[in-house]
Amino acid sequence: MPFNTSLVFIVFISLFLSCSKEIAEPLTPQIIPKPLSQTIKEGHFTITNNTGLDFNEDFSVAGNFLKDFIESGSSISLKSGSSILIEKDETIQGLEGYSLDVFPGKIIIKAKTDVGAFYAVQSLRQLLPISLENNTFTGKQITVQSISITDKPQFSYRGMHLDVARHMFSVAFIKKYIDALAMLKMNTFHWHLTDDQGWRIEIKKHPKFQEVAAFRNQTLIGHFSAGPQRFDSKKYGGFYTQEQIKEVVAYAQNRFITVIPEIEMPGHAQAAIAAYPELGCTKEALQVAETWGVFEDIFCAGSENTFTFLQDVLDEVIPLFPGKYIHIGGDEAPKTHWKACDACQQRIEDNKLKDEHELQSYFIQRIEKYINNKGKQIIGWDEILEGGLAPNASVMSWRGMDGAIEAAKAKHTVIMTPTSHAYFDYYQSTHPNEPIAIGGYLPFEKVYDFNPIPMGLTETEATYILGAQGNLWTEYISETEHIEYMVFPRIMAMSEVLWSIKSNKNYTNFIHRLENFNNRLDVLDINYANHLYEVNSVIKSEVNKPNAFHLNTLTEGKIIRYTLQGEEPDSTSLEYVNPLPITSSYTLRAAVFDKNKRLGAIFSETVNYHKAVGAKVSLNVQPHHAYPGSGANGLVNGVSGSDSRFGDKEWLGFWGETVEIVIDLGTEIEINSISTRFHNGKGQWIYAPENIEFELDNNLIYNLAIPNSENLLVPITFNQKATTRFIKLRIPSYGIIPEGQQGSGNPAWTFIDEIIVK
Repeated sequence: MPFNTSLVFIVFISLFLSCSKEIAEPLTPQIIPKPLSQTIKEGHFTITNNTGLDFNEDFSVAGNFLKDFIESGSSISLKSGSSILIEKDETIQGLEGYSLDVFPGKIIIKAKTDVGAFYAVQSLRQLLPISLENNTFTGKQITVQSISITDKPQFSYRGMHLDVARHMFSVAFIKKYIDALAMLKMNTFHWHLTDDQGWRIEIKKHPKFQEVAAFRNQTLIGHFSAGPQRFDSKKYGGFYTQEQIKEVVAYAQNRFITVIPEIEMPGHAQAAIAAYPELGCTKEALQVAETWGVFEDIFCAGSENTFTFLQDVLDEVIPLFPGKYIHIGGDEAPKTHWKACDACQQRIEDNKLKDEHELQSYFIQRIEKYINNKGKQIIGWDEILEGGLAPNASVMSWRGMDGAIEAAKAKHTVIMTPTSHAYFDYYQSTHPNEPIAIGGYLPFEKVYDFNPIPMGLTETEATYILGAQGNLWTEYISETEHIEYMVFPRIMAMSEVLWSIKSNKNYTNFIHRLENFNNRLDVLDINYANHLYEVNSVIKSEVNKPNAFHLNTLTEGKIIRYTLQGEEPDSTSLEYVNPLPITSSYTLRAAVFDKNKRLGAIFSETVNYHKAVGAKVSLNVQPHHAYPGSGANGLVNGVSGSDSRFGDKEWLGFWGETVEIVIDLGTEIEINSISTRFHNGKGQWIYAPENIEFELDNNLIYNLAIPNSENLLVPITFNQKATTRFIKLRIPSYGIIPEGQQGSGNPAWTFIDEIIVK
């Protein structure tokens, strides 16, 4: 047979390509959260069946995690040896700090503790092929980029919350959730286990918690504020056995995550009272709550039986959770029944308390003393500050920064969870196809910009800020895929806020790393929200120029195409180059393209051009820092806010203030009407005002009464033909939210949309 050189060449090329496929190329470091320092070096380390791993018992969690990750994700088996070495180094800064050095011939991890080594492994994990995550790696060896990393966290408390009382999720999913936290170097899981709509933890001494409190007869369909309310007529519920709780806690401990249980008291207790009516003030039979909100039936503070009962609960809860904290809630507890309860009023008199707020402080302090005697400390939402803070309590500041500042100045430790930056149940995009959310608007850019240290604290006071956490309440979330969508990618932003130092943070660089990290989430089967390829718009004004749309997208190397007549943009549409002036009414639609392929959702904005567009606007008070919209000029930019997302770029939010708005049209013109609308999402503490005043150049004041409404949006129109240059609006706050409503006792928010002048 003659020698076939062509065949040999083909075989050689096939073998070369086959071998090359089995070798994973080193990855450029794109670690989230960003390490304190990292330097890429020349060369790479190769992991094969000949690679040895060495660690002692002090680093068993980190060492076994790395071994299992490589071996379960590939066909490679690590030997005993020191090719990869995990060793103790007492000079490493902090208990969670580490160093990671990848040399061409060796990988060395140094840490003071196993947790520091574990975080080094999580960084190394992000240098390894993504296919190891789901056992699809087919190569015979793994190459790792040579690098030197020195790292430690900025904050000691790095948490994520999950509400399982409104909707419950399986133990398997809770473990998946914990895995994600560990990957991002988060160290706390706040497990919200009880609320009005369900009691999710087994209490053996009181079985009705499982038989009654764990189940509701039906669940609200749609949004609480949408009306008229409809229900699904399906019994819903369940609970975690104590064995399941132990299983989750042990799983978390093996990833250096502390589980903090939340057992709500004295408020958010309707499910418990439904099981045991004697725990309430009225002693009347109740049902487990079937809708969302704040309910007046709370634990009776005047009854000794209440405290005996709750001590029984705590006696079973505390041994299940080895961490130092027990969260007792303390938020949103209407005092209506306490005011009418003889036992509660007697308690106030006997203890020389000033009012029901001091009675709540008495309640919290009594529970705290019991928990302290069990060797634990309490955490409560910032309402526990009212009436006097319990001596050893830590505060979760959720209603803004004020509670954090007050607690820190009083030398109490604080965890930051403000709605403005940490509530992941808020919308994260203005796209109309976003899944239902409680309201508000929190894009991950805003999370990334969060500074957990409030302004106004001294350097010493700032040390009482332990860290922060993202919160996910599940009134409108019943599926695990929806949980993941709301949490990711905002949790990545929060992880970097808490781990990385401020000088290392760079949003553009974070987006680049996030685009890469999304590939890992794909392999991990995590249903993240991908808004990287959306069009973002800002309306800007310049002197002697009309307002204009400035468009951009987060990722580099892409183009934006647009139309102005409402058509869907395609590869032939105009390419965005310069800002688009607002000089007439039109519908802008735009999308991000990579060459001819559209990548993201279509952005759409309708301009309603009117006589005040571009006018100068002044305010007597500035919008609240959490809800600034587009500032004063956003009130007359021609674009109205979302019908549901009061926290978007167009709604301006004010908290408990009378707002005076002056619009300068530049010259006298004839007008016929002035209209605007108010958000009225009472479930989010937002109330339309009861009246509004208009004043024109003639100095006459026109007072327009606004009828009480249960609708989510309240439009108003003032019809008056006149010639004027100035238009002044005076909008009083609704005032204090009444008892029985969410946020009762607090000032109501006022949210104002576009002011349209025709």
